[in-house]
Amino acid sequence: MTRPRPPISPALAGAVDLSGLKQRAQQPSSGGASAPAGGVEITEANFEAEVLVRSSQVPVVVLLWSPRSDVCVQLAEVLAGLAAADNGKWSLATVNVDVVPRVAQMFGIEAVPTVVALAAGQPLASFQGPQPPDQLRRWVDSLLSATAGKLSGSSDSEPEQVDPALTQAREHLDSGDFVSAAAAYQAILDADPNHAEAKGALRQITFLERATAHRPDAVAVADAAPADIDAAFAAADVQILNQDVVAAFDRLIALVRTTSGDERTKVRTRLIELFDLFDPADPDVITGRRNLANALY
Repeated sequence: MTRPRPPISPALAGAVDLSGLKQRAQQPSSGGASAPAGGVEITEANFEAEVLVRSSQVPVVVLLWSPRSDVCVQLAEVLAGLAAADNGKWSLATVNVDVVPRVAQMFGIEAVPTVVALAAGQPLASFQGPQPPDQLRRWVDSLLSATAGKLSGSSDSEPEQVDPALTQAREHLDSGDFVSAAAAYQAILDADPNHAEAKGALRQITFLERATAHRPDAVAVADAAPADIDAAFAAADVQILNQDVVAAFDRLIALVRTTSGDERTKVRTRLIELFDLFDPADPDVITGRRNLANALY
């Protein structure tokens, strides 16, 4: 067993998983590999709730995996079986490194599969590579023993109940029904103005509805008319949708430098909206905000 890695930043509250939502928007009913059965699929939006907060109740075992690896899939199946057998004593969370690379980066992994155990928001132990089922059983038992009586949950507690309204909102989002999802999340936010997942989901939905409506050659159109603000906005949306985040930020920051008055305010406002789609601790966002400040002042 390797030594635990450094503590993981809790800065993902309200952040988004644009790559996952892009797949929902563009690839409905995809037949590709899905998250391993029996685990909670982690995104940037639910990382805080399902990993950091949940680990204050019961140990959370995070599997960082890729569906392209048979070893990963086999390990996922064994862990899912152990989690089911232990009936809520610990939680299995899965991170598909191909879909949410920013979450994977927070763990500082070097290879998949990697497994990290957390309690009270802090990593306790980790290992890389495949493990025999009996060794995994002993590893989990050791984890449960080390955390016994130290967390708010207990081995006899019932599994955490999810708000039915939140479940319905997630189902709408998973099915790609953005209109119903937006309405459901807005109702949740009306009842709880600080609800992190609802805030993040609404930002995602608003962005995706706008970005997926742009013409596919939006980047080329903007490149041909560098002074056209609306064309630049469309191009930046498409670039973010295609995971070219830095290029999108740079495009609008360059436009800030060449505009003034109301036009500059308009571009700055859109940039800040795009920054807010991501974890504020993301290096690209930090750099983008610094470059924006330099362009303004």
